[in-house]
Amino acid sequence: MVSILAPSISSSIQPLPASFRPAKCFLAKSIRRRTNSKSLGRTDQIFWVRCGSSSSDSNMDNKAQSITEDVFRKYSSSKLVRKGKGVAIVWFRNDLRLLDNEVLVRAWTASESVLPVYCFDPRQFGTTHYFGFPKTGELRAQFILEGVSDLRRNLQKKGLDLFIEFGKPEKVLPKLAAATAAHTVFAQKETCSEEVLVEKLVRKNLGKLDVTVGGSLDGASRSSKTLCPKLELVWGATMYHLDDLPFTTSQLPDVYTQFRKGVETRCQVRSTFKLPPSLAPKPKKFVDGEMDWGTMPTLEQLGLQARQQSPLGVMKFVGGETAALHRLQDYFWEKDCLRVYKETRNGMLGPNYSTKFSPWLAFGFISARYIHEEVKRYERERVSNDSTYWVLFELIWRDYFRFVSMKYGNAIFHLEGPRRVKGVRWSQNKELFDCWRNGTTGYPLIDANMKELIATGFMSNRGRQIVCSFLVRDMGIDWRMGAEWFESLLLDYDPCSNYGNWTYGAGVGNDPREDRYFSIPKQAQNYDPDGDYVAHWIPQLANLSKSQRHFPGQAYLKPVVSLKFANSGRPRPESNKLDFSKMEFKSGGNSGGFRGRSRRF
Repeated sequence: MVSILAPSISSSIQPLPASFRPAKCFLAKSIRRRTNSKSLGRTDQIFWVRCGSSSSDSNMDNKAQSITEDVFRKYSSSKLVRKGKGVAIVWFRNDLRLLDNEVLVRAWTASESVLPVYCFDPRQFGTTHYFGFPKTGELRAQFILEGVSDLRRNLQKKGLDLFIEFGKPEKVLPKLAAATAAHTVFAQKETCSEEVLVEKLVRKNLGKLDVTVGGSLDGASRSSKTLCPKLELVWGATMYHLDDLPFTTSQLPDVYTQFRKGVETRCQVRSTFKLPPSLAPKPKKFVDGEMDWGTMPTLEQLGLQARQQSPLGVMKFVGGETAALHRLQDYFWEKDCLRVYKETRNGMLGPNYSTKFSPWLAFGFISARYIHEEVKRYERERVSNDSTYWVLFELIWRDYFRFVSMKYGNAIFHLEGPRRVKGVRWSQNKELFDCWRNGTTGYPLIDANMKELIATGFMSNRGRQIVCSFLVRDMGIDWRMGAEWFESLLLDYDPCSNYGNWTYGAGVGNDPREDRYFSIPKQAQNYDPDGDYVAHWIPQLANLSKSQRHFPGQAYLKPVVSLKFANSGRPRPESNKLDFSKMEFKSGGNSGGFRGRSRRF
């Protein structure tokens, strides 16, 4: 059934409605949102969305670059000593930054020159495993392109450059190692099967080489030897280091609270890695012009069509370390939003209800350790409260899902989940799923969130929990369809967090207690009581009274399914044994599982 369904779902993706296509020369637009937090010091938060260019854009870019340069200076150390010989390759993966990058520092220390490399792996622009959605959507691809360009600029400022090629790492890296006589390829260790397979292929192909190493950069005589370049993998994706955990991954607690208490009481977060003042020199063959650094591909060359993030979005997400450091500076230190994070984090409109760090964390444009250090500095210099702690609390959730992926492997991608839950027969009803993903279910809170996802690549954490619960609990749809749709569209897609959260939402995650139903009426009442959010994304609701916006009756689409529960709480025990594949749904005719207070997608 899966193989038959996949092409029909993929071919049914429709272009965005015209209302979501921003004007080509949209220079700037301010959107105000009302906030109930008096602590923010104002009643209206203004944010700017940029498409194209303007003088304000230039000023913003200059400010971001100035912040980055200041941070680099602060975290540079002349005490770092370079002891190695020859050439070392840095294979950038999901660690696209200079600051707090152990891979980069170790390669620099172990060599006379470093060759930084980024591969645009064609497999990342294929289709998802089960249902054939685009594996990387246009908006995330653009975000990656921006981030890789920013990485190249920052390396150039430090005396290096970035080699860029469209190709499979297991082919590109051995070729470069042979051409430059590199003795080691350094890279960040990943945990999921696709990424681990690439690591194995790179190591295998490097092992087939015999390269002569030992010649000096200045041409002076030096004894040389022939060897196989090695792949050295470095852990760097989490706030708490793998080697510092108080338990092995096989003994990882299945309950988050137990994990959190274990690391908080028995672990220390390591300090960030400092940078050498300069990363020069470049490898000799690049200095002599024998090899060039390659060019950035375009979206069209990646098989995608250019599309801007909608100006209706919460903010303009720009890829790269520069934008990430600017965001932290703005949210923590300039707008002082950190002190009220816990009170505002469940919002859905505006740039500052939450940190919005997740897209930059997903690609390693900023490290969790650096955020930890800045939170601790904020606590020393301004205030330490529940909000400052809660940012770290969410980062621990992110760590947890990474370690869960190591414990359970591919089970996080399988229908029955890590717990191998039996007895649930999920539906793969294409028409119902299309209503969900296109935002035409007839429930404004669901539809608004799904329209935001399509138009911007982002959705609030609260929204993700609600739409997941609706898909798996009220529609009875195979949770993997939702997970793969998120995989395709999200700017902040990370397999560990994405699939970890979806398994929890479907009631098949490693923690059996995570099995909660999200009631749409209650969620609307609690988090969008005036209907401002749904009216923002569904303009036809704006003219209705606030009390009608979430349940507009005939003024909106007819609901495609009935809600199973009117109030929040856990489903009845027997609800998880329903045969969703045989349920009858209303045709409609339209073209659980999360603890909302404690986890970030």
